[in-house]
Amino acid sequence: MTSFSLRSGSKELLWPTTACVVGILVLLPILAVFYLSLFPEENIWPHLFSTVLPAYINNTLILMLGVGVSSTLLGVGAAWLISSCDFAGRKIMNWALLLPFAVPAYVIAYVYTDLLEYAGPVQQFIRELGDWTSPKDYWFPNIRSMGGAITMMSLVLYPYIYLMAKTAFLEQSPSLFITSRSLGRSPWVSFFLVALPIARPAIIVGLSLVLMETLNDFGTVDYFAIRTLTAGLYDTWLNLSNIGGAAQIALVMLIFVVTLISAERYSRRKQKTYQNRQGSHGRERIKLKRKASIIAFAACLIPVTLGFIIPASLLTIYAINYFAVSWTPKFATHVFNSFSLSVTAALVTLAIGVVLAYAKRIDKSRLSIVMLRVSSLGYALPGAVLAIGVIIPLAATDNFIDDIFRDYFGLSTGLILSGSIFALIYAYSIRFLAVSSGAVESSLEKVTPNMDLVARSLGYTQSQTLLKVHLPIINKGLLTAVLVVFVDCMKELPATLILRPFNFETLATYVYQYASDELLEQSALAALIIVAVGIIPVILLSRTIDNK
Repeated sequence: MTSFSLRSGSKELLWPTTACVVGILVLLPILAVFYLSLFPEENIWPHLFSTVLPAYINNTLILMLGVGVSSTLLGVGAAWLISSCDFAGRKIMNWALLLPFAVPAYVIAYVYTDLLEYAGPVQQFIRELGDWTSPKDYWFPNIRSMGGAITMMSLVLYPYIYLMAKTAFLEQSPSLFITSRSLGRSPWVSFFLVALPIARPAIIVGLSLVLMETLNDFGTVDYFAIRTLTAGLYDTWLNLSNIGGAAQIALVMLIFVVTLISAERYSRRKQKTYQNRQGSHGRERIKLKRKASIIAFAACLIPVTLGFIIPASLLTIYAINYFAVSWTPKFATHVFNSFSLSVTAALVTLAIGVVLAYAKRIDKSRLSIVMLRVSSLGYALPGAVLAIGVIIPLAATDNFIDDIFRDYFGLSTGLILSGSIFALIYAYSIRFLAVSSGAVESSLEKVTPNMDLVARSLGYTQSQTLLKVHLPIINKGLLTAVLVVFVDCMKELPATLILRPFNFETLATYVYQYASDELLEQSALAALIIVAVGIIPVILLSRTIDNK
């Protein structure tokens, strides 16, 4: 009887124990960055602080401020028009406004640079039109500038805010808006005094995601020669070969992330909003007159055109014209690398997400809840910071294993972990674990606890209950998690550039290298594949919101 109890107890501890192990693995890169930044082999912090670090911080703050303001204006404005106004083309714009979400920021930067630079078709047309022969004869904005970077990022990041704001507007009780109108407020005054304040928490969540993505960006700022913290981290590590200095810059980036998360939570610390079951049903959208309807449609069409239609069209033209040049056995290898790596990382991340979400379901202790929340930290980490955090413990482990084999067998094992695909999968899993665990957790919450009780009464163990009962029920949520993580892995650039093995290219790194060498046409096929794959979560998000 005693032995049975011990075995039963050990099985009960299996899931929370596994969740703790996962939480430790997620925290390990963060702790590694802290340790190396505080105890580097060569302390260059005084040099960084007195030379380049202030410029890095200043550029990063300007970039985040510009992208944040622009994305908020685009996202909130479009969300209000779609959710509260009725105009011709509204149903099309409802999902079309999410399409720029499929285009990575570095891809749109390459496309518009090719279009708008001095040798590009736009300026060539202007010179022919005005019969000018020199850039001194006319003024044209420089695309490779801070303003250009802000514009490029805003065009593809505003869907974060649009998605959050639209959902918040749709969930608001129509009685609030009706009451405001009955008191003599115009629709726009009601928007600013009623709808916008209630939607503020959701907007701030979307804004925080936009700012984190801006902080994470490397391809755009590197191509536009803007020295942000991310660019400085790469320069310090790869060009100056000083990983300690890179870790110190990474620590500054972590401070930015913590500040963003804290500010987001502080802004809604005491704010609670409630809506009735009626939701958006019963609210009559504002019927716009012909002229206003045209203006509303144009306002929604502009970001879609600039953020998706033009880049996708140009990439398609280039891909068709240069298909014979681009599609080579070597390129096919890059495609295989991207897809196999992304599929593997998505499946690993899903498996870990299932473990964490199920551990929280069967074990209501604070520890399981904390571990699930800890697993979400990786999504807030910039890819460059995560790469440093991953490489430090893996390199230390490689050196430890190599020393043992040298001492006892006279053999060198080399870089087993830090120089292999394992490092990329580890980084991807930490970075996107919040996506899979969140999707699985939300799906499991919809499964009634009675299902667990019935399964246990039939003699199923916890593992059997998960495999035979829960997973078949939540299969749609699992598929959604896999697809979203897969797409995120396909687009990931900063961590991939640092952690990829020697002579290993993905589509993202392939596009980055060719576009950096002013060969966008030859990399257009790879960029188009990334954009096409990125449309998958756009469709899923649109369908999910419409169904709700």
